[in-house]
Amino acid sequence: MAKIEPTVVTPTNTEPPVASPPPASGPTLVAATPAAETVAPVTEPRKLDQLSRIEEKAARIEEKFARYEAVLTRAEASLERSAHKVDAAAGTMDFASIRGEITALRNRVDATPRAGTLFITAIVTAVLTVLLTILVLKFGVPGLFGGLLPR
Repeated sequence: MAKIEPTVVTPTNTEPPVASPPPASGPTLVAATPAAETVAPVTEPRKLDQLSRIEEKAARIEEKFARYEAVLTRAEASLERSAHKVDAAAGTMDFASIRGEITALRNRVDATPRAGTLFITAIVTAVLTVLLTILVLKFGVPGLFGGLLPR
């Protein structure tokens, strides 16, 4: 940021100083002066020191403002990115496919055997196990051992 220094006019220089236009970008401080009035040159060193301190303070305030503006701009950009991500996530949720998966899971659960089928399977398994055990004890296993029960 360009800093405007006060000009000291010597008695030989009688032209009023011409103020340079403010920079195009960034905030600027504008002093309220009537249009008909001309700028009077400052010649006292005390007033020059005071003016330079005021300008330094104004420059620091402008720098702080620029930093805050940059932080707020970054925060705004971050919020916009987050909003786009949320929007994209909401758009990609496919409720039809979720509904299809739930229907497929329900069909698999419905295909599992119920209590009646499990009881019948348990009874048939127990009866067949008892019959096979009796047959093995009576006739034995060929090649391993003979029958253990009398015939």
